[in-house]
Order: sequence, then structure tokens, then C-alpha cells
Amino acid sequence: MTSKKTILPVIIVFIIISILLIHYWNGNSEGKEDSDQKTSMKIGVSIYNQYDTFISGLVDYLTEAAKLKEQEEGISITLDIANAGGSQVSQNYQVENFIKEDYDILCINLVDRTDASVAIDMAMNAGIPIIFFNRELVEKDLQRWDKLFYVGAVAFESGIMQGQIVVDACTKDFNSIDKNGDGILQYVILEGEPGHQDALIRTEYVIKTITEAGIKVEKLGDEIANWFRAQGETRMSKLLENYNGEIEIVIANNDDMALGAIDAIKKSMIEDAPAVVGIDGTTVGLEAVRNGDMIGTVLNDSKGQAFGIIDLAYPLVFDKKLPEDLIDGKYIRKPYIIVTKDNVEEIIGQ
Repeated sequence: MTSKKTILPVIIVFIIISILLIHYWNGNSEGKEDSDQKTSMKIGVSIYNQYDTFISGLVDYLTEAAKLKEQEEGISITLDIANAGGSQVSQNYQVENFIKEDYDILCINLVDRTDASVAIDMAMNAGIPIIFFNRELVEKDLQRWDKLFYVGAVAFESGIMQGQIVVDACTKDFNSIDKNGDGILQYVILEGEPGHQDALIRTEYVIKTITEAGIKVEKLGDEIANWFRAQGETRMSKLLENYNGEIEIVIANNDDMALGAIDAIKKSMIEDAPAVVGIDGTTVGLEAVRNGDMIGTVLNDSKGQAFGIIDLAYPLVFDKKLPEDLIDGKYIRKPYIIVTKDNVEEIIGQ
């Protein structure tokens, strides 16, 4: 005969287990319902400097991509753009505020590509994914968590393509560039900010591509202009003073600095102006190629990157299948395109 003392603990255990199972099922059901009913996402975007022409254009495309995604998926997207003003400390505060305000995902254009750890730590603790873009962080940082991604291009490709523009121009009419007829290209270079990956790699590969094509070069000087047109003009004016009439080609790490160089050249009233080549394919850069002020530029696909960011953000927030062009589960790479007088109209018309 079973005693009541033996049955009672069994009943109590059964009741406890039943309560836990009911709670578990209800929790899962509610969670699934919340996920199914989610109809909006908040994206916090921090850019390194709003006065960078390329980044400004990318942000415009980001807004366009978000609006299109809203229409395609029947959702609402809040896109909050914050300007770090060149300060990594300010950018870290922006990330902290986005997290406090319960943003679903963060998109960060790093001020300092070597100093992403603070933002990553905060996002990991909050469980909020980050899409870094345009300024590529150190790979070791990107591999810290499976919710960290990068959208951009491969930096060395732009340097190679810029070099190819020069090579092609020399092949077509070397004498028009080699103005003193010594068989050597005397060049100056305008570089982006010190230590920036794109500036370093573009500078290295453009010259490597030219010399490997068998063209002799001589560097007269180089100046850091931090990506900006005004600084490009100031630095180029200095170079023109130092090397009056000797400069045959100006190589700039981006279009804005190339345009600054053109501004300085025009103001100097130099009779036989040097050739100028840039990188980015900004609207004003493409116009400079069209009107002959630049022999070419390399299109950095800001529109493709912006749409890639939104196409990645959406499935991350709504737990959908990730884009097929995601490489190694981490990267979306958009290719560069050479732009010269031959195809600039086609590029502008796209």
C-alpha cells in the first residue's frame, strides 16, 4: 500500500514541471508572435565626417535604399545619421546612445579603422549587430563576433585601376603627358589622411602598376590633404611653387583632392597643365572627367555599397536569409570601375 507521504512529493514535482513547460511554451509562442509581427527597424548610422563628398553621396543613396526596402517589404525604417566629425571618441558616444535607444542594428563608417574595439564591445554586450562600411576595420576585430560585417571595396584594386588609367593614357599619347620629352613621368601625389589603409594602399599600387608597365617615373613630391578639396588646393599650390613647370602628372588618392589640385592649377595660370587622375567617381569627379579636367577616375560604387548595407541589415533584423553576395559570412565587396572620357557618359547615365 502506497503511502500519502510518497505520493505527495511526486504530485508536487509534476505540478512544478507542468508550470515550467507551460511557461516555456507561452514564452516561445509570444517570442515567435513578436518576431512575426515586427514591421519596423531602427538603423543607427555613424559616419566619420559628413563633409567627405564620397560619404555624403553614400548617405544619400542609403536613404534611397531604405525607402525602396520599405516599399518592397511593407515595413517602416528609421534611419538616424550621426556625424562623428573626425573624432573616434564622439563616434563611440554615438554608438552608446544608439544602443541605449534600442536601435536594431548599427552601421559604422569608422573614424579610426584600428580602434573599433569600444564600439564592438558595446554592441556585443547589447546583442546588436554592426555593419561597418567604407573604412575597413582590422580583420582581427571583425572576426571577434559572428554579428560583425563589412561592406566596401578591395582597396588595392583602386590603386591598380588608377595606375592603369595612367598607363593607358601613356600608351595612347605618351608625349602629351611627358611634356619635357625625357622619357620619364615626373609626378606628385596627394594622399589621404596619415595611416589610413586606402591612402597607403592606393599610393603603393598606383605607382607599382605604372612602373610594372615599363614606364619610368620620378616622384617630385607628395603632400597629405586628408581627402578634402580645399586642402588639396592648398597643398597643390605649394607643389606648383616648389616644382614650377616640372610636374607632368598629379596622382590623387581621391577625387576631392584631385579637384583641389585642378583648382590650384587653374589659378596658377600655368600654360602646359599637368594631367590629373583621381579615385571615387563622385558626381563632381565624373564631371571633371567629362570636361577634360581629369584624364580619369576610378568609380567607388557608393550606390552599390549603400544598397548592400540595407540588403544586409534587413535580414539581420528580421531573421531572414542573408544576401547571396556575402563573402565568408562577413564581407560584401563592390567592384571598382575605371572611368575615362571613353565611358564617362555611360557611367553618368546609370
